[in-house]
Amino acid sequence: MLPLSQTEPVQQPLEGTARLCALNSAVRVSVIVPTLNEVENIDALLAAIFMECGHGLDFEVLIADGGSTDGTIARVKAWEEMADVRLISCDGKHGLAGDVLQAAAFARADVVAVMDADLSHPPDRLRALVRPVLDGSSDMALGSRFVPGGGTSGWPLWRLTLSRLGAALAWPLTDVRDPMSGFFAVRRERLLAVGTEAAGFKIALEIIAGGNGAVRVREIPIVFVDRIRGESKLGTAELLAYLNRLLALAGGRVSAGNAARFAAVGFSGVFVDLLFFQLLIALGAGMGIAHLSSFCVATAWNYYFNARWAFAAERIGSRSRTGHPYARFALVCLLALAVRGGVLTGGVEIFGMAPQLAIFCAIGAAAVVGYLGSAFFVFPSTDARVPDAVRWRVAAIGVAIYACMLRLIFLGLVDLLPQEAYYWNYAQHLDIGYLDHPPMVAWLIWAATGLFGDNEFGVRFAAWLGWFATAFFSFGLTHQLFGRSAAFASLLLVAVLPFCFATGFLMTPDAPMAAAWAGTLHFLARAMIGGRRHAWWGIGLCLGLGLLSKYTIVLLVPAIALFMLTDGRAGRWLKRPEPYGAALLALLVFCPVIYWNIENGWASFAFQSTRRIEGSFTFSLPILGAYAAALLTPAGLLATVGALWTQHRHWSAGGDDGRRRVARFILVFTLVPLSVFVAFSLMRDVKLNWTGPLWLAALPAVSAALLSVAEQTTDLQRAVSRLWVPTLSITLVLYGFALNYLASGVPAIGYVVRVPAAPVAWSEFGREAAILAQEVRRETGEEPLMVGLDAYNVASLLAFYGNDGDRRTANSVGRGILGLPSLMYGYWHRPEPLHGRPAIMFAVKRRHIDVPGLDRHFAALSEPREKVIVKHGMPAGRFYYRIGYGYRGTASASWIDPPPN
Repeated sequence: MLPLSQTEPVQQPLEGTARLCALNSAVRVSVIVPTLNEVENIDALLAAIFMECGHGLDFEVLIADGGSTDGTIARVKAWEEMADVRLISCDGKHGLAGDVLQAAAFARADVVAVMDADLSHPPDRLRALVRPVLDGSSDMALGSRFVPGGGTSGWPLWRLTLSRLGAALAWPLTDVRDPMSGFFAVRRERLLAVGTEAAGFKIALEIIAGGNGAVRVREIPIVFVDRIRGESKLGTAELLAYLNRLLALAGGRVSAGNAARFAAVGFSGVFVDLLFFQLLIALGAGMGIAHLSSFCVATAWNYYFNARWAFAAERIGSRSRTGHPYARFALVCLLALAVRGGVLTGGVEIFGMAPQLAIFCAIGAAAVVGYLGSAFFVFPSTDARVPDAVRWRVAAIGVAIYACMLRLIFLGLVDLLPQEAYYWNYAQHLDIGYLDHPPMVAWLIWAATGLFGDNEFGVRFAAWLGWFATAFFSFGLTHQLFGRSAAFASLLLVAVLPFCFATGFLMTPDAPMAAAWAGTLHFLARAMIGGRRHAWWGIGLCLGLGLLSKYTIVLLVPAIALFMLTDGRAGRWLKRPEPYGAALLALLVFCPVIYWNIENGWASFAFQSTRRIEGSFTFSLPILGAYAAALLTPAGLLATVGALWTQHRHWSAGGDDGRRRVARFILVFTLVPLSVFVAFSLMRDVKLNWTGPLWLAALPAVSAALLSVAEQTTDLQRAVSRLWVPTLSITLVLYGFALNYLASGVPAIGYVVRVPAAPVAWSEFGREAAILAQEVRRETGEEPLMVGLDAYNVASLLAFYGNDGDRRTANSVGRGILGLPSLMYGYWHRPEPLHGRPAIMFAVKRRHIDVPGLDRHFAALSEPREKVIVKHGMPAGRFYYRIGYGYRGTASASWIDPPPN
C-alpha cells in the first residue's frame, strides 16, 4: 500500500499498476466505495485496490460520493483519467445504503464488492473476499471481525462494546457473527434486489435479512483498523437509522412517521386517561376502578386514531395477512393493562407514591407495550421479504422479554407462598443440609436477601435470574438438535409454559433445579450427540448443582446409563475417563449434603426415599396426567405427546443415523424419569410440580414440531398446531390477570379466592398476628411464642410477616413444641428452653385450632377465637387463634412430616 497525501500528484508507479489492470477488458469485479469527504484517504485506497489486480482478477472501482466538499471529487476525477475508476454522484437521501445502490446500477461486473473509504477494511483481503462468490460456493462473502483470525486493532472498549451490541441486536435476523460489517462481496442482481427501502449504513444486513433465509454467507476473517485520517461519519442519526431498519427487517411497521403519529395519539390518549382517572378518584372511586375505567376509555380512543391515522397505511395490508386487527389489538391492550396495573400498584405500595403520580409511570409502561405490540402484531409489516422464521424469532424474543418484565414487576408485589416463607426460614438457619430438601434454595435466598433485604423481591430474585439459565440451556440444546429457528421457538415456550413461568417467579427448590436440569441436558447433548469431551465437566457441575437443589435430578442418572448402553457411539464413552470424572465432580459438589446426612442419621435421604413409599394405597395416575396438563397447558401436553410419537417413528424407521440418535436422546431423557413417576402414581399420591423438569428434554422436539408443518401428518397434530397461538396468548393474559389479582384484587369486588387458598393477604395476617402478640406482651410482660398449628405453613408465614427485628424467627416456633410433626421446626426449636412462656396458636383452618389435648401443654388455655383478615377495606380471609399461658413443654415430639414439595 502506497499512501499519498492530498497535495501530491498521482505517482508513475501507480499509473503503471492501474493501467495494467485496465489493459484486460474482462472486468470481473466491481468495487463500490461510498465516500463523503475522504480526500485524505482516497489515493491510498485506490492504489491499494489496484495493487490486488492480476492473476485473472481485475477490478473496476465506482466511487459513490454523497456530496464531498473537500477535494475528494477532484482526486477521483484524476484517477478516472488513468484507471478503471468512475465517479457516481449520489443524492445521499437514503444514506450509505442508497449511495451504494445507485452506484451498483452502473456496475459492469456480475460480482460487486463494497468497502469503506477510510482504509479500515483491508484491501489486501479483497481476493479472499470475492473468491467464494466468484466460484459459486457462496452467495455472499462478508469480512468479519468476530470469526477466528479476525479482530479489531486499536479500538477502545466502548466502541468494541457498541459494535458487539449492534451485532447482538441483529441476532434474530441472521446467523452471521458480524452482520454490521460494511466489507462484503455479492452478485450485482442480489444487491440491487434490496430495493429503495434500504437506508442507513449497514446494507449487508439488508441483503442477508431480505434473502428469506436462502442466502449462503461465508465470513472471511479480517482485522479492522480504525481510520487514521479524516473524521468518522457515524453519528446518532446513523445509529437511529440502523435501529429503525432492524425493526423493519424484523417485521415491525416502525418508522419515524408512524412513531410520531403514534406518539401524538398516545399523548392525547394519556390526557384522556389522566382526565378520567383523576375525575373518578375525585368522585371517590377506588384506585382499581379508576385505573380500569380510564384505561378502557383511553384504549378505545387510541385504537380509533391509531387505526385511522397512525397506522392507516398499514391497516389494510395487515388485515389481509393476519386477519382483522380488532382481536389482536384487544390482546395487546390486555397485556399492556397487566403491566400498567403492576406498575401502578408498585408505585403506590412499594415506593409510596400517590395514585395521581404513580399513574404517569403506569401509563408510560403500558404505552411501550402498546406501541411495540401495534407495530409488530396489530399492524405488522406486510413486506413479503420478511421470512416467517424471522417473525417467529422476533415474536419469541418479544414474548420472552414481556414475560420477564411482568415477573420482575410483580416479584415484590405478591405475598409469599407458605413454601417460600418456609425456605426463607431455611436461610435464617443457614446450613449445608435440611430434612426435606438440599440447601441450594436457602443459599440463594440468603444471598439475594442480603442484597435486597428480607422482602418478597429479595426472596424471589434468584428464581427470576435462574429462569435465564434455564432459557439459555434450553435454547442451546434445541439449537444443537434442531437448528436455530426451533431454538427460538423453545425460547417462546420456556417463556410461557406454566412450569417455566412459575420457576422464574416462585423461589422453591424447583427454580434452581430446573436451571441445573436444563444445563445437564445441554451438556449431555454436546457430549453424547456432538462428541465433545469437555462437555462432561459441564455435566458433572450441573448434575452436582442440581443435587444441591433437589434430589429429583438423580433420575437423569439411569437415563444417562440407558442411553450409553443403547447408543453405540455414546457407549464408547464408557471406555474413556471423562464420564467418571463428571461423576466424581458431581459427588464433590454434592458432598456437603452427604456430610449433613451422616451427621443427622441419614435423615434427609430417608425422608425422600423410604418415607415417600409409606402410606396408604392411592391410584393417582389420572391426577398425574392432569398435573402434566397444568404444567404444560392442555395444548402443550397434546403437542408433547405428538412430538414424542414423531420422535419414536424417527427412531424406529431406520435411515439417517443422526436423526435416530436425536430421537433416542429425546425419548430416553423424557421417558425414563417419567416412568418413575408413572409407576409411583399407581400406588401413591403425586405432587403437581414433580414432573415439571423432565419435560425440558421433550421441549426441543415440541419446538421443532411447532415450526414444521411437513411433519404434522395427522389431523390431530395439525389441530394442535393451530391451538398454539391462542393457547400462548390466553396463557400470557391469564398470568397478567392472576398477578394483578394476587397483588390488588378485583376492583370493587375484592378477593373471591381468599387466604389460605391464595396468597392475597398474608402480610395483613402477619400484622394482625403482631397486634395480638403486643397485647399478650402487655398482659403477661413476656414475649409470646407464635405457634402455627399446621405442619409448617402458618409458622413460616408468622416468621416472615408476623414479627419484627431480632424476634422475627426466634418466636415463631412451629407445632413441634406441642408434640406434633413440624418438619425443620423440630430441629430449630426444642421445647425445653421455652417452658413458662405464653403462646399464641394460629390456624387458617378451623379443624387445626380444635386439636385435642392442647390444654395439657399449658397452665391455662383460652377458647378458640376467629378474626377476619381485611385488605384494602374488604375481607380477604380469616384465621383462628388461641392463647396459652405457662407453656409446660411436651414429653415427646416427632419431626417427620410430608414435605412441602
